[in-house]
Amino acid sequence: MRVILHFARCCNAHAVARLCTRLAGQALLVAGIGVCPTAGFAQPQAQSVTEGLRSRPIRIIVASGAGGGTDITGRHVAKTMGELMRHTVLVENRPGAGSATGTEFAAKATPDGHTLLVSSGSSMVMNGILYKNLPYNAQRDFVAVGFIAAYPFLLIARADLPVDSLADLMKYAKERPGKLTFGSAGVGSVQHVWGALLFRSMGLDLLHVPYKGAAMAAQEIIGGRIDLMFDNLSAARIPAGAGRVKALAVSSTRRASQMPAVATVNESGVARFDGESWMGMFAPAATPVATVNALRKIIADVVRDAQFAARIEAAGGRTMNIPPQQQQAFLRNEIERWGALIRQYGVSAE
Repeated sequence: MRVILHFARCCNAHAVARLCTRLAGQALLVAGIGVCPTAGFAQPQAQSVTEGLRSRPIRIIVASGAGGGTDITGRHVAKTMGELMRHTVLVENRPGAGSATGTEFAAKATPDGHTLLVSSGSSMVMNGILYKNLPYNAQRDFVAVGFIAAYPFLLIARADLPVDSLADLMKYAKERPGKLTFGSAGVGSVQHVWGALLFRSMGLDLLHVPYKGAAMAAQEIIGGRIDLMFDNLSAARIPAGAGRVKALAVSSTRRASQMPAVATVNESGVARFDGESWMGMFAPAATPVATVNALRKIIADVVRDAQFAARIEAAGGRTMNIPPQQQQAFLRNEIERWGALIRQYGVSAE
């Protein structure tokens, strides 16, 4: 700007105009050296990467069976992702070994963005803490593409258990050490780990009863054969609303909008707990940065989609919005946080 003003003092108007035009063009060329990677080059590159992703169907691996929470979320993602990309996005269930089979498969897939994993905190966090010989490492073998949804859990009791709050339960259980039971979807599941952490932090002695899946455990508590259970709010609110079980507390720090009358664990005054079961999208660690960035943009668009958010909320959850530069740190912090609690209270899957 100084150069143009300097010449304006000593040249006529036409000369100044011609000089300004020439200098402006030179300035754009010089500025272009700095901005081409982000403005002049990155946008076409991102478009070409996205076009490359459309070269063949994208498959989303779900490391559990059809009908579970992770599967349902994965199918919501696939539907919205396919609509936004105008492309074929498929869900492929690969259950087995407590989600290790499908997760290992996704970790070893060709890192080109066409094979992704929708997984939960249980697989990406709890398993690595509880099991010594997993065939995958969440931080080493995967890169986060986006965190999608989080679901609070509901602590429920059989309908005829004579307690109506967490404070009631604490008093009742302490008077009957070792007599009450809590069910779960299996050893090492979120229901098991969170139940053990909560009850041990309250100084309670309860017997853990593992089942082959959350649905089976839920049927047992509805039938009155076990006393307590932590279960995903999306599933537990239905029997709770019908009076077939009692809702004692919500695991998250905020009350669930779908069951606003149910207090959080923290509000009980007898324990502290902060837990939501989150779902995220992951790609193999060797996936090129440009491909990861393109996928992150697509997943961000999925999470912002109003219809997608409505489906997640209708299922009892909330959408997540973690910026790309914070996603790996979020995963690391979750592993450190739950690892410290599991060690503190001696929870084990073996």
